[in-house]
Amino acid sequence: MDFNMKKLASDAGIFFTRAVQFTEEKFGQAEKTELDAHFENLLARADSTKNWTEKILRQTEVLLQPNPSARVEEFLYEKLDRKVPSRVTNGELLAQYMTEAASELGPTTPYGKTLIKVAEAEKRLGSAERDFIHTASINFLTPLRNFLEGDWKTITKERRLLQNRRLDLDACKARLKKAKAAEAKAALWNDEVDKSEQELRVAQTEFDRQAEVTRLLLEGISSTHVNHLRCLHEFVESQTTYYAQCYRHMLDLQKQLGSSQGAIFPGTFVGTTEPTSSPLSSTSPTTTAATMPMEPSGAGLAPAGETALCLEEVAPPASGTRKARVLYDYEAADSSELALLADELITVYSLPGMDPDWLIGERGNKKGKVPVTYLELLS
Repeated sequence: MDFNMKKLASDAGIFFTRAVQFTEEKFGQAEKTELDAHFENLLARADSTKNWTEKILRQTEVLLQPNPSARVEEFLYEKLDRKVPSRVTNGELLAQYMTEAASELGPTTPYGKTLIKVAEAEKRLGSAERDFIHTASINFLTPLRNFLEGDWKTITKERRLLQNRRLDLDACKARLKKAKAAEAKAALWNDEVDKSEQELRVAQTEFDRQAEVTRLLLEGISSTHVNHLRCLHEFVESQTTYYAQCYRHMLDLQKQLGSSQGAIFPGTFVGTTEPTSSPLSSTSPTTTAATMPMEPSGAGLAPAGETALCLEEVAPPASGTRKARVLYDYEAADSSELALLADELITVYSLPGMDPDWLIGERGNKKGKVPVTYLELLS
């Protein structure tokens, strides 16, 4: 009991001394041991790493799960060390509604058949999204959380200890300074000076030891950056895979809808809702196509029921030709189309009655139809 009381009293005394030293430093009434510039840079770099890691982690969580209630639920399950229940994705839920609608409205009707096709695509999109979220969580979010909840907590603890050691050291320096000032006036203070010098040596040793431990941890931030860089590459790879899967699923769906819509509404093409007009009449100096090209579902040079134009007989108009840069490789579907290679430059123009999704492209003595979405029209 006596030992515990003495320890509590000693701890209270140390805490009080540190508090006094800290307060006097804030008011400029006490000297403070400054860390070297390299150490200060390590501290600033560590703080910056922690702050940006938190922001990137939180925003990635929002990207993967936009629903805040669902994020809170997942956080609670994680803290309770319980498995997060499987949740239906928005795409899968939409697929379910479309399937049920088709069943009730008539699965053999044109509308019902289309609902079923779109539902199947949305289901595949939902499954791809689920795989992406799972992969990104493991390969990207988990390492970021491990740093914040593991390494950073250790660094924070050691920095706190270093702060205490520094306060103890500066308090010892202040006591020694007072003792030496009093020594000049009274010889009785010799013992106090010796005691203060001994305390200062101990405090300096403990401070130096703690500074070295903290410095080594702070220098380890470089390894953290290397690890996070690898995780970032894996995140990009998983995101690339996800969007590539989505593109393939939607392209397949577009082709299915294109063939079915052509049978129901002859002479129309999927995605063509704007009036026929030449894209070359745009006043904008540069027109950039969408990042993800969509293959046109129809390539008619003339309205339905009329004889298609013979490309060999087509001559470019006197005005209206433009240069275009090819954004993506394109394989010609038949002899009337022109195969394209990414980044090459070709001459393009439109003809009266052409589908606005297509242009005539020329490369040397080769000529053929080319899809607009694969081009960047230049001034």
